[in-house]
Parts: sequence; structure tokens; C-alpha cells
Amino acid sequence: MSTISEKRLAFRQLHQSGCFVIPNPWDLGSALYLQHLGFKAIASSSAGFAFSQGLPDNFVPRDLMLGHLRELVEATDIPVNADFENGFAHDPEALMENVRLCVETGVAGLSIEDSTGDKEKPLYDFDHAVARISAARASIEEIGHDVILVGRTEGFLVGRDDLKETIRRLTAFAEAGADCLYAPGADEPDQLEAIVKAVHPKPVNALISTPGGLTVDDVAKIGVRRVSVGGALTRVAYGAFIRAAKELAESGTFGGFADAAPHGELNEFYRRIGQAAGRAKG
Repeated sequence: MSTISEKRLAFRQLHQSGCFVIPNPWDLGSALYLQHLGFKAIASSSAGFAFSQGLPDNFVPRDLMLGHLRELVEATDIPVNADFENGFAHDPEALMENVRLCVETGVAGLSIEDSTGDKEKPLYDFDHAVARISAARASIEEIGHDVILVGRTEGFLVGRDDLKETIRRLTAFAEAGADCLYAPGADEPDQLEAIVKAVHPKPVNALISTPGGLTVDDVAKIGVRRVSVGGALTRVAYGAFIRAAKELAESGTFGGFADAAPHGELNEFYRRIGQAAGRAKG
């Protein structure tokens, strides 16, 4: 098992060149399977984990989220990036404490977004948003300067799809200490190209969560350094579950089970994984 320091070093190296996919598991089992597939890093999904707990996105309490992150870190041998929402605090000083707690889980990276959670005022004012990134940077420097800080602006997700303002915020976040920049919802080639150019040489994360659009090769050519999928994998799993459960409830038939993964295959995979980690008997 790699040490925390080794994971953090590997994660930082991934951001230096090329383009890599950082998929988002929603629980321990999905994280272990993604590692098995050879992905070099994973990122938590705030939405995916929330749904698994019977909660809407952004309603997971801080300590429950910290426990989830610690579980992912301790069970996997690859870097984990934390979707740490808005840091579970509005005030920069409170944010610093929460970032410290997040870093202490062993994550290799964490994102802080400028979403307030208030529908009437969905984004923090510009200066306050920048101050929060500065505070997060300061907290990381105090206890774990090798942790990647991702600065996120949520404008495209809350109906504020203003590319000029998005770039204004991302460039300010970069100057305030963010190592990687991210504007989920900005997924058109011209938008991504403009963002990549504006924050260069710092890396950009792109969200791809719908089929039929851009591929990893497409965004790599634009200069995007990493690709995440948000809650998409969780929604794929729930989609299959919902269709099968609805068929069972409405017609009493079992056609939805046709594409189910074989029990034996899953059982053997998790038996081997559990044995290796000392969690399962031989």
C-alpha cells in the first residue's frame, strides 16, 4: 500500500503533463473497482455519496463526508481527490479549519467551490470567493503543502453561464493559490479552450457526464489536463436499479435483471480485494 506522501506526489505528477481521467465512485465498493480497472486516481462525488445516504446533493453533514473520504483513502492505493463542496463553511476562517480536517483524511487533492447553497444568491461575491480560495491555500500550506487545491466556479451549474465571469473567477482563483481550475458545466470546445488559455500553465479539469459529446481525446487536444465525471457513474447505477425495480413493481417481471453483473464474479472480486486488505477471510 502506498503511503499518503507517495499518493500525493503521484497525484501532483499526474497534473504536470498529458490528460488523465479521474472517475468518481460513490462508495467503497465502486472505488475499489475503479482502482482495479487501472485508473490512476479517483475523485469523490458529493452527489453520488449523498444519494447513497438517502440525501440530496449538498446535504451531507461535514463529519459524515470526512468519514467517507477517510474510508476511500484508507481502502485504496491511488490518490483521492475530495469533492469538498463549498468547504462546509461560508467564512474563510471556518473554511480553513474544515480544509485542515479534510487534508487530515489523507486526500491528495480537494476542491473548493464558490456556490453558496442559496438559490436567491447562488454564488459568493467575487472578492469573498477569492478570499475563500486564499484561506484554503493557507490552510493547506500549514499542514500539507503537497495537496492539490482545485478552485471551482459553479456559474454554469446555477444558470450564470457567463464565460467572461467564469474566466475572471478562475484566473483570480489561480492567483490566490489554486493549483487546478474547474468550471463544471462549461463543456463546449470553445469554452474549454478559452479557460485553458486563460489559466495557463495551471491545469484545468473538465466535467464530462453526458454521452455523445466530447471524448477524452477531444479535450486532451484542447489542453485539458484531467477529466472527471461527477455523479454520472452513480446515476448509471441508479438508472439500472430504477428500471429493474419499476418493472418488478409494475408488472411483476424480471427483465431488468438481464444485464446484472454475475454474483460469482462480484463475490470473487471483492473476496480477493478483501483478503488483500485483511478485511475478508480466505
